[in-house]
Amino acid sequence: MSTTAAPTPSIPPEPVRWSLPARLVTAFSGLPALVLKIVLLALVNAAAIWAGAHLANAEKWPAVGALVVATVAVDVVFLVPRRTLPLKFLVPGMVFLLAFQLIPIAYTAQIAFTNYSTGHILSKDEAISTIRETSLAAPPDAKAYTLAPAFDANDELVLLLVDEVSGNTYIGTRDGLQRLPEEGATVEGGLVTAAAGYRIVRGAELFALDRELSNYRVPVEGGAVRPEGIDGAVELRPTLRYDAEDDTFTRIASGRVFRDDGEGSYAASGGETLEPGWKTTVGWGNFSRVVNDRLIRDPFLRVFVWTVVFATLTVLLSFALGLLLAITLDKKFRFQRFYRTVFVIPYAIPSFLTLLVWAGLLNDDFGVVNRVLGTSIPWLFDPWWAKVSIVIVSLWLTFPYFFLVSLGALQSIPGELVEAARVDGAGPWQVFRRITLPLLLVAVAPLLIASFAFNFNNFNNIFLLTGGNPPTEDQSIAGSTDILISYTYKLAFTAGKGTDYALASTVSIFIFLIVALISAVAFWRSKSLEALS
Repeated sequence: MSTTAAPTPSIPPEPVRWSLPARLVTAFSGLPALVLKIVLLALVNAAAIWAGAHLANAEKWPAVGALVVATVAVDVVFLVPRRTLPLKFLVPGMVFLLAFQLIPIAYTAQIAFTNYSTGHILSKDEAISTIRETSLAAPPDAKAYTLAPAFDANDELVLLLVDEVSGNTYIGTRDGLQRLPEEGATVEGGLVTAAAGYRIVRGAELFALDRELSNYRVPVEGGAVRPEGIDGAVELRPTLRYDAEDDTFTRIASGRVFRDDGEGSYAASGGETLEPGWKTTVGWGNFSRVVNDRLIRDPFLRVFVWTVVFATLTVLLSFALGLLLAITLDKKFRFQRFYRTVFVIPYAIPSFLTLLVWAGLLNDDFGVVNRVLGTSIPWLFDPWWAKVSIVIVSLWLTFPYFFLVSLGALQSIPGELVEAARVDGAGPWQVFRRITLPLLLVAVAPLLIASFAFNFNNFNNIFLLTGGNPPTEDQSIAGSTDILISYTYKLAFTAGKGTDYALASTVSIFIFLIVALISAVAFWRSKSLEALS
C-alpha cells in the first residue's frame, strides 16, 4: 500500500513595495533618461557657447580653449556608454572643485603679482583714452554756447548750440560739430527754440537728462564741446598732448613729460603721476611691501600676534568648557536631555544674529551687561576690554560644538579601561589625565586643529562685534581687535585712496601659508597620539 504526500500549497510572494526614490529612478530609466540627458547636455553646451562668445569678444583665448576642451570632455563622458561610467560621477565634483576652489585660488595668486587697485583697474589703452579725455579743460578764451538738448529722427540725443559771440547755430553729436541751417531753425533770445527734424527736450524730461549730458562730448578739432548744465556748453582744449611713438604725455603749458614708469602709471621726473593708471604685473613688489614697508609690516606683525592669541584662546577655552560640560552631562540624572538641549542652543542660532545681539548687550551706555553688573566697563571701546569681549563672545559661540564632539568621544571610550584604573586605585583626576584625555584627544585633536584654522580667519566675530575697533595709537588702518582676515578686508576696500586688491591678495597668501604651516606642524605633532588608540 503506497501513500503520496499531499502537495504543500504555495504561498504567493508579497508584492515588492518600491520607495518613492526607487520609483522615480525606474520612471526615468531608458528612453526618458536619454531624453533628459540630451536636454541637460544641450543646456550645458548652450551656456558654454554663450560664455565662449563673451570670452572671445574679450580676447581671452586661453579661457576659450579651456572652455572648449571642458565642454567636449563633458559631452564625451556622458554620451559614450559604459566606458566612461566612473567619470560620470567624478566630473560634476571636479567641475565644482575647479570653479569654486582652484580658479579663485589661482586668480587670487595672479592678482597678488599685479598692481590691481583704485587707479589701476583699466587696460593701458583705456587709461590713455581716459587721460586724454580728462585732460580737456576750458581755456580763458574758450568759446561759449547756449544749449538746447534735442532728439533727432533716430531718437538720438544731440545738442543744438548757438555761439554766444557770432550767433552761428550748430548741431553737436558724438561724431562732431556741424552747422545748423538757419532756414530750418528758430532762435529766440540766443537759444534754439525749434529746428526742423529735431524734437527739443523741455520740462521734466530735460532734468532727467542731467547725467547723460554731463558725460556728453562733441569732438571738435583739437578738443571737444562739453555741456555745462542744461542750457550752456563750453569748448574744451587739451592740457596734455600724447605722443604715440614715444608713448609719452606732455603738459602743454609747462612742457613737462610723463613716461611709462613700468608700474602702471605715466610719471614725470619729480614723481608726479597721471590718473588713472592701468593694471600691470609688478612681480614680487607687493610681497616686498609687506616685508619692507613699515606702514604695512608693523600693523601686520601686531595683528598677527593678536590673531594667534585670539584663535588659541578661543579653541582652548571652548574645548575646556565643552569637555567639562560633556563630562558633567555624561551621567544619567534627571532632566539630562533638557540640559543638553539648552547648551546646544548657542550653536543652533545663526552666529551673525548672536554677534549683533552681543554687540547691543555689551554697549557702554544702554547695554544690559553693564546695567545688570552695575558697572561702566567699556567692553567695546577700550583696546583690552574689546579683546576680552571678543574672546568671551567667541567662547559662547564655540563651546557647544566641542560639547557635542566631546560628548560623543567620551561615549566611545571603553568603560573597561576606566573600571580597571579605578580597581588599581586611580583617582578621578588620574583617570582623566591618564586615560580619558589621551583617548579623547585621539579623536578630537584634528577637530581642534580645524577649529584653530577656522578661528584664525573668523571674520564675522570681529567685523560684526567691534569692526576691528577701537583705533590704535599709531593711527594705522588696522584697529586694536583686527585679525589678519579683517585687516585684509580693510586693505582691500578702505585703505589709502581707495581699494587695493593686489595688496589684499598678497596678505591672503601670507595668511594661507601661516595657517598651512601651523596646521602641518600641529598634525605632525598630533601623530604621537595615534599610538594610544
